[in-house]
Amino acid sequence: MVTRIARLTISVNDLALALPLYRDVIGLTELYAVEGLAMLTTDPGAPAGGATEVLLHQRTPTPGDAGVAASFAVADVDAATAAAVEAGAAVVDEPADQEWGERQSVLRDRDGHILCLVAPLR
Repeated sequence: MVTRIARLTISVNDLALALPLYRDVIGLTELYAVEGLAMLTTDPGAPAGGATEVLLHQRTPTPGDAGVAASFAVADVDAATAAAVEAGAAVVDEPADQEWGERQSVLRDRDGHILCLVAPLR
């Protein structure tokens, strides 16, 4: 029985170009980086196994719109979307209020992966 999502692994062409979006814009905390890998987390203060990790792995990505898309909770969807574009992301769907109670934007990162930025409606 699954108890949580432990890690998302995202393949990227260039780790140095991909890292700013996930670390600086989305706000994940970098735990460590080694050749070709960067491990980030949603909560660096969480006990072991308490936070979701995002592993950026430098290898040839195979993105697709029909695959899995990660949704990242942010404080301000509009501001984070603008910052993501500055970091190299492309907007697929502009920030908009959704009927399920979130404001959401849909982006494509530098490697073609779809990701969503979300926040509860105010």
